[in-house]
Amino acid sequence: MNLVVAIGVLVTVATAIPVFTEMRKHPKGLHILFFAEMWERFSYYGMRGLLIFYLTQHFLFDDAFSSAQYGAYTALVYLLPLVGGFLADKYLGNRKAIAFGALLLVAGHFTMGIEGEEAREALVYDGAQYELVTEGRGASRTVQVEIDGSAYDFTAQQDGSLVIEGLPASASVPPTLAAGSFDTEVVERDRTYVNIFYLALALIIMGVGFLKANISSIVGQLYEENDPRRDGGFTLYYYGINLGSFWAAILCGLLGETVGWWAGFGLAGVGMLLGWLVFVRGRALFFLPGKNLIDHVGNPPEPEKLKQKALGPLNVENLIYVLAILGVGVVWFMVQAHTVTIGSFDLLGLLLIVGGLGFTGYMIYYMVTKCTIVEAQRLILAIFLIVTSVVFWALFEQAGSSMNLFAARNTNLDVSAADIVQLGPIAIEMTLTASQIQSFNAGFILIFAPIFAALWAFLAKLQRNPNTVLKFGLALVQVGLGFMLLVWGVNFADDSYRVPLIFLAGAYLLHTTGELCLSPVGLSAITKLSPGAVVSFMMAGWFLSSAFAQYVAGIISAFTATDTVAGQVLDPQAALNGYAQVFQAIGVFAIGLGVVVGLLSFFLKKLGHGRAEDQAVIAGAAEAAGPDQDAHPKA
Repeated sequence: MNLVVAIGVLVTVATAIPVFTEMRKHPKGLHILFFAEMWERFSYYGMRGLLIFYLTQHFLFDDAFSSAQYGAYTALVYLLPLVGGFLADKYLGNRKAIAFGALLLVAGHFTMGIEGEEAREALVYDGAQYELVTEGRGASRTVQVEIDGSAYDFTAQQDGSLVIEGLPASASVPPTLAAGSFDTEVVERDRTYVNIFYLALALIIMGVGFLKANISSIVGQLYEENDPRRDGGFTLYYYGINLGSFWAAILCGLLGETVGWWAGFGLAGVGMLLGWLVFVRGRALFFLPGKNLIDHVGNPPEPEKLKQKALGPLNVENLIYVLAILGVGVVWFMVQAHTVTIGSFDLLGLLLIVGGLGFTGYMIYYMVTKCTIVEAQRLILAIFLIVTSVVFWALFEQAGSSMNLFAARNTNLDVSAADIVQLGPIAIEMTLTASQIQSFNAGFILIFAPIFAALWAFLAKLQRNPNTVLKFGLALVQVGLGFMLLVWGVNFADDSYRVPLIFLAGAYLLHTTGELCLSPVGLSAITKLSPGAVVSFMMAGWFLSSAFAQYVAGIISAFTATDTVAGQVLDPQAALNGYAQVFQAIGVFAIGLGVVVGLLSFFLKKLGHGRAEDQAVIAGAAEAAGPDQDAHPKA
C-alpha cells in the first residue's frame, strides 16, 4: 500500500465520522449534493494535479509554455461560470445546468485519456540527430540519449557542456559536448493529439462553467430561510468538496504517474461519471429505486419558457445546449489564446485586462452617481479586498504549476531510507509521487478548518476576532512564509539537489493556514459590503479577479522555467537555484505586502462601517471550508 493512501485512510476515518454523524440531522438531499460535488471535485483536481507533468513530459512543451498554458486553462475555468450562472438563473435552473455541465465534464475527462504517442525529442550534434529515450513519469522519469544503438546517461555541467557517461572511445560523438556545440529539438509531436488535448480542456472548461456557479446554490435551497441548520449544512457540504480534492490527488496522482496518464485522467472521468449519476438519480446509491431527494430544488424559474420554440425544431432549452456545444469550439480557441499576441500582451491577458478596467470603471461611475457616502466607502473596501485576493491566489496557485514541478525535480519524495516498510501483513511503500503532494492542501484543510472555525468563534466571544482586512494581511504573510521556508530548505538539499520533503509539506501547511484566514470570509464580505443593486455585478467582479489571479499565476510560474531535455531537467542545480530565486522574491513581496495590509487594516476597516465584520464572524465560525467554496478561486 502506498504511504499517502494509508495516511489518507486514517485522516478520512478520523474526520468523516463526526461529519456523517452530523449529516443525519440535515435534509437528506444534502447527502446527494455532498457526494455529487465530492466526485466532481475528485475529477477536477485529479486532472489538475497531473496537467503540468502531462504538458512538460508527454507533449514535451517547455516550462514557460506549459506554465502559460496552465494559467490560461485555469483562468478560463474561473471565467466561464459567469455565463453558466446567468443561464441557470434566467432559463435552465440550477439542476438542469449542473446535469448538463457534468456530462461535458465526463466527456472532457475521458477525452483527456486519449493521449496518443508521446512526443519525441532528439539531441542534435554536428548535423546528426540522436534520439532521447524516456521512461517513467513525474519524479521517477529518466532520460537517456541513444548513440550507435545504445542508450547512455548524461549530465550537464555548470559551464553549459554535456557529459555523456560510459560512452566508448569509438562512439560517433565525443564524451563531452562543449556548450554551444549541441542543441535539442522536438522531432515529433502529433498535432492531432494536441488538438484532442485542447478539445478535452475546452469541454472541461465549459462543463465547469455550467456546474460551478450553480451546485453550491442548491445547498441553500434545501433549508428554510431561517433554518438554524443552514450554516452547518454548508460546512458539511464543503467537507465533501475537500474530501474529493484530497483523494483525487492521492489516487489519480498515483495511477497517472505509475500506470499511465490515461489511467489518472480516466479515473478522474470515472469520478465525474459517478457524481453525475448520483446527482441525476437524486440518491446517494444511484442504482437503487426510490424518490429523487433534490427534485424540489434548483428548478427553472419559468419552466414554460424553456419549451417555447426558438430556432426551427429547437426549443429554448435545446438551443442553449446546442449553443454551449458550439461554444466549446470558441473555448478551444481561447484556451490557446496565450499564444496569440497583440502588442505586448497575449489575447487572453488583454481580454482580462479590458474586463478588469471595465469593471473598475463602472464601479467608479456607480459610486459617484448612485451611492451614499457610506455605500461608496463599503464598495471601496470590497474592491480593495478583491485586489488583495488576486495577489494571494496568484501566489497560492503556484501549487499546481511551479510547486508541482519543484516537487518532481528538486524534492526528495522518499519518506524513509527503506523503500518498503512492513507493518504486520501490510507492506507500505514509502515513496510519494510528485502529484500526490497536491493532497497536502486538502488534507490540511480537513484537519484544520474546524480548528480555525472554533478559533474565530472563541476570539469573537472575547471581542478579539481580527477584522477582515487584517485576516487578508495575515493570509499574505503566511503564503510568503511558505515560500521562504522552501528557500531555507535549499540549504539542506542533498547531492542530487533535492530538498527534504518536510520543507515542502511545511510550505503547504503555511499556505493552507493562510487560505483559512482569507477564503472563508472573502466572498461573504464582498456580498455584505455591496449594495443590493450591484451584488451580482460584484460577484462577477470576484470571479473575474479569480480568473485574472490564475492568469498571473501562470506568468509567475514561467519565471521558474529551466532548461529541460525530453521533459527532464538538464541541470538540477540550476533548476534549484532558479526556484529559490523566484520563491524568495515572491515570498519577500507577499510578507511585505501582508504587513502593509495588516497595518492599514485598522484604518480600512472603518470603511465597512461594521458591515464586513459581522459577516466575517459568521463565515469564519460556520463556513470555514477550504479549497473549493465559491469564495475561493479553486471552486
